[in-house]
Amino acid sequence: MKLASFRSGDRATYGVIIDGAICAVPDDFLARYPDLKSAIGAGVAADIPQLAGSGQALESKQIQFEPVIPNPGKIFCVGMNYMAHIKEMGRAPPEYPALFVRFADSLVGHGQSVIRPIASQQFDFEGEFAVIIGRTARHVSIEEGMDYIAGYSCFLDGSVRDYQRHTSQFIPGKNFRHSGAFGPWMVTADEIPDPRVLNLETRINGEVMQQGNIGDLCIGINTMIQYLSKICELNPGDVIATGTPSGVGFARDPQRWLQPGDNIEIEIDQIGCLENSVADET
Repeated sequence: MKLASFRSGDRATYGVIIDGAICAVPDDFLARYPDLKSAIGAGVAADIPQLAGSGQALESKQIQFEPVIPNPGKIFCVGMNYMAHIKEMGRAPPEYPALFVRFADSLVGHGQSVIRPIASQQFDFEGEFAVIIGRTARHVSIEEGMDYIAGYSCFLDGSVRDYQRHTSQFIPGKNFRHSGAFGPWMVTADEIPDPRVLNLETRINGEVMQQGNIGDLCIGINTMIQYLSKICELNPGDVIATGTPSGVGFARDPQRWLQPGDNIEIEIDQIGCLENSVADET
């Protein structure tokens, strides 16, 4: 099933996508589980289609998509995790995941504009495959890693490259307000038993910039979960963005920075297409 967070008027809610229509959870369910993260954590996300399917169906023009999980406790990103991207960035393959974090307010939902900041012209794109944690994970084995996943989504890890390279830490360049995106929805893990078969494509104004297969990850999803769960407790709704394929703007000749008016599409098999425009910060 496809689960999404969105706003209908002034109301923040969530629901399920059924035959292209968006069906919100009923009021009594929303009162008990006020966001998708809490529904996942309570183990009741599987009830959403039956409950929401009996309600009013909305069209996409009637709602505003939010990031799939608007309020994740943690957003981990894994840098340089496709071999071709490692090569184009001039780095050696990592022995351990190259981790950095993003903050929730650095992300927008599907259909919203990502913002090129006043501080820089080097605004770059990275299309990624995102994992949403489904239950508390601590000291998980590699063999068990996939059992802790609620679902998958598309992720735009918008990167302000000069700020990213000010020091050895990537966090400054990855956390400008509304510089990334997450959506349009989450496809539950039961629908995708083996994500390694999926292909990812990033397009700018219809031109293909990135293509990659999730099976080409240098450090696999189960290994990421095993490693992260040694460091901290992973909780329902936490997000892991797993890395980007080659073809980023920084590595091109000439370099290709995002400009106001650009349209970005990140499409992943069996999930869908995350689409965002680019606007300048005002």
